[in-house]
Parts: sequence; C-alpha cells; structure tokens
Amino acid sequence: MAKQFDVVVIGAGPGGYIAAIRAAQLGMSVACVDAWSTAEGKPAPGGTCTNVGCIPSKALLQSSEHFEHANLHLAEHGVDVKGVSLNLDKLVGRKDVVVKQNNDGILYLFKKNKVNFFHGTASFGAKVDGGWSVNVAGANAEELVAKNVIIATGSSARALPGAEFDEEQILSNDGALRLPKVPKKLAVIGAGVIGLELGSVWRRLGAEVTILEGAPEFLSAVDRDVAKEALKAFTKQGLKINVGVKVGEIKKSAKQVTINYVDAAGAEQKLEADKLIVSIGRVPNTAGLGAETIGLKLDERGFVVVDDDCATSLPGIWAVGDVVRGPMLAHKAEEEGVAVAERLAGQQPHVNFDTVPWVIYTSPEIAWVGKTEQQLKTEGRAYRAGSFPFLANGRARALGDTTGFVKVLADAKTDEVLGVHFVGPVASELVAEAVAIMEFRGASEDIARICHAHPTLSEALKEAALAVDKRALNF
Repeated sequence: MAKQFDVVVIGAGPGGYIAAIRAAQLGMSVACVDAWSTAEGKPAPGGTCTNVGCIPSKALLQSSEHFEHANLHLAEHGVDVKGVSLNLDKLVGRKDVVVKQNNDGILYLFKKNKVNFFHGTASFGAKVDGGWSVNVAGANAEELVAKNVIIATGSSARALPGAEFDEEQILSNDGALRLPKVPKKLAVIGAGVIGLELGSVWRRLGAEVTILEGAPEFLSAVDRDVAKEALKAFTKQGLKINVGVKVGEIKKSAKQVTINYVDAAGAEQKLEADKLIVSIGRVPNTAGLGAETIGLKLDERGFVVVDDDCATSLPGIWAVGDVVRGPMLAHKAEEEGVAVAERLAGQQPHVNFDTVPWVIYTSPEIAWVGKTEQQLKTEGRAYRAGSFPFLANGRARALGDTTGFVKVLADAKTDEVLGVHFVGPVASELVAEAVAIMEFRGASEDIARICHAHPTLSEALKEAALAVDKRALNF
C-alpha cells in the first residue's frame, strides 16, 4: 500500500535535504528519497556535495595546505620542522571521516525534523488520486504518493567522448579525491573550479600538474584583474596552465595516459601523465527519473524545465539545484529548496541570482559576487572602481599571506555596489559582507563608513570601497 505524504523530495543533496527539512518545519508530512551509499551499503545522504564534491575537496585542500605550509612556510614564522613526510592514507582517511560526519549529520537532522527518509532510487509512476506516485527501488521497495514532489537529483561529471571515466587513470572528481598514491605527473583537462582545486591538492602533495583549458582566456567568467593575479600566483606555485588548447585523441595504456592537443599557437603537442582528471562541466541527473512516463518536460541538455519559481511543466512537481537552469552551486540549490518549501506553505520567498556568491578554494582563494568589470563595459554601464592590495593590510602581513587584492565596482551615479571581487586569503569568508551589502542595494560609501575591526582582512574591503572615491587611507 502506498504511503501518503504532503511532499516527497527526490534527492538528499544540498537542495533536497534542505527543502525536506524546511517543508517539515512548516508543518508538512515529508519523505526524502536518496540512493547514495557508503562502501558498506549504508545510506550516505548529502549528494555530490557531501560525498564527492564540496566537503571532501575542502578537506583535502585544507590537509594539503597544512603539508605545504610545513614544508615551505613555517620556517618563516620561526618554526623549524624537520623530516616532514606525507601519510596519504591518513590524509585521505581524515577526508572520509569528515564526509561521514556530514552524512550522519543529515540523517540526524531528518530525525530531528521528522522527515521520513527512504534509501533507494526514486522514479515517477503516474498521476494518481492524492497527487503523484513515486516508486522507490532498493533493498526495501516502496510506493510513495504526494501532492507535491520536489526533484533535487543533482548532476554528474561530464565525460570526454572517447575518454570515459574508469576512475583509475581517467578520473572524475570522484576518482580524483581518492587516489591511493600521489602521481608523479598529473594532467587536468579544464581550468575551472574543480580542475584548479584538485590540481592544487595534488601539486601540493608532490605531483607535477599540467592543466589544459579550451577557453582562450584563463577563468573567463572571473574579473580580468582577478584572473591575471590568480594565474600569476598559480604559475609561481608550479601549476602549468595552458589556455586556448584543442584536445584531440586521448590514449590510455597500463601505466599512463597520453593526451594529444593543439596549443594556442596552433602547434601539435603531446602530454603524457600517470593520471588524467577531466573537469569539463557537469550534466543533470535525469536519466531513470521517469520524466517521459509522466510527460515531464526536459530541455535538449536534459535539464528539468522550470519557471522563475522552480515550478515544472506539471502541477505539483518542482525542481531545484543542479538539475535546473542557473549556476551549479550548492548554496544556490539550498536557497531554491527553501523557497519551494515556503511557496508550498503559501509564502512568497525570493531567490536573487544577482547576489549568489562564487568561490574557488585555491590558494589564493578567489571569490566574487555581482558583475565583473568586463560585464559592465559590455553593458555600457557607467561605473567607478576601487581596489586595495592585501600587501598593504596589516593582518595579511601578520599571516604571511599578502597575495591578491579586493576590488569594488559601483554605479557612477548612484554609487550602488554592482560587484565585489576578491583574490587572496580567506576570500570565501570575506565575500559574505559584500553579498549582504548588495542584497540591501547598498553603496560603496556604506562599506566605507562601516567600522571594521583592526587588524582584520575585512579592512581591505573597506579600503577598496574608500578607493572608489579615491580616498583609501592605507595605500
């Protein structure tokens, strides 16, 4: 007999589990279905983000940064360390512990909020009395029925044709997070967030890393000044980054991968590596969902078609996160999940895509919100810009990390902040203040007039705002 709920959420990634919890908080009976499993077959909610994305990559980035600091930078602080060695099993094991803590935390939150969790693969059945039927396949098969269904099935790594993932030599983000040893030579195709972050992890641990990028410019979506500063820093660290390349045939042997490509100058090149990470984007997880069974509309790329409120082509069916239009970011999925749950409760929430922050967790970190300078120029919008280097920031000097700067872009007439860009230490945390200012349509003068604690890295944002009016105090 089918189990009836107000809401069934398909997927327990950031968009799905948050939507389920918020709906339960608002008094609805909620079920959440998710198929992720541990190696032992136990439930592992959290989706790509928790299991093979945001969380494990940040754990490895942190650990690898500690290793590099011990080898290269602690002596600058008068801390002499001898005989530093890498215990990769322990390093990766710590990552696994962090992942499990997040998995367990979500299961606890489900229990706390009375969300019914079902471990298995969900697919649509039919339109029935009481809403939509959802079939759960797994060790304990179930049929669920709900008036509203929220699709939050996420995305998977896109493979290169002819170079499918084997997770042994040709790796997606999944395989790249659990290499059993540090490769001597590592190739990465794609200089986006995943490519740069995972490339940085293995470079710090001793690999010789070469990154191939098809776009003619490095980080083309990032503010040009920030991208140039980042490229300079990454190159100095030892990352070999080639842009404007055309990847050709990829051959795999027992011991190496050979990537044939044409460089930006038109010359044919060959790159040989022990491992290859392919990070050329992601595709929505809609296969097996049963969209065709109920007539759910997908676009030509497989994304679920939704309107501005995340409503699909069918009444009572919603979709959020990576499986719909917009940036593939965990925090964007969370905001959409909350918004849909609140719409079901009769509220009128709003998700502002213009103030969604972006972060690349390399060193230096890169973070931004709003428009880049090149976008404003293309739009023909009059603006003023102010920037401030971390080199002139007292806290950055004390940290021993003065790479990068902060840039503030403001409307030339109204002074409304249009974009804020960071490259430097803990940019991922600093961007939050810029998001808050922009959400309230604040001005650069507002940032400039806010008292910031001294000495802090956040003072660099204040100084960049002052620089918009050409009155920076410390540079």
